[in-house]
Amino acid sequence: VFYKESMGAFIVFDVTRMTSFEAVQKWKNDLDKKVTLPNGDPIPCVLLANKCDCPKEPKISDMEFMNDFCTENGFAKWFDTSAKDNIGIDEAANFLVSEMLENMASANYNQNAADQDIIQLTNGGKTSNFPEETRPKSKCC
Repeated sequence: VFYKESMGAFIVFDVTRMTSFEAVQKWKNDLDKKVTLPNGDPIPCVLLANKCDCPKEPKISDMEFMNDFCTENGFAKWFDTSAKDNIGIDEAANFLVSEMLENMASANYNQNAADQDIIQLTNGGKTSNFPEETRPKSKCC
């Protein structure tokens, strides 16, 4: 599994197989140990309960149980999904991306507040940010 520099993650389990649900906590714990946001918080992780299109199978996706499970285990949210019928995929992806963008905006705000030694240079309407010690030196003739 590749986590390096991840800003968000999906963990997927098969609602028709209890063993796949039992592995969810292992994956989440592994994720939280190996990657965090710059501020040390865990990256947003969304749990996908896949195969919601299988009506005859017993399912592991009781809404109250899943909400409690996600809260207790640090998931941002969970979605019933079907990769086969494209159910819930867009909603889950949109939610995760919005969480990631919110974290990035917050990190940029905090970074900008910490970078008070940045000088902003403009050249023909274009702006460049250089720390004072690395700004380009003008050359004399």
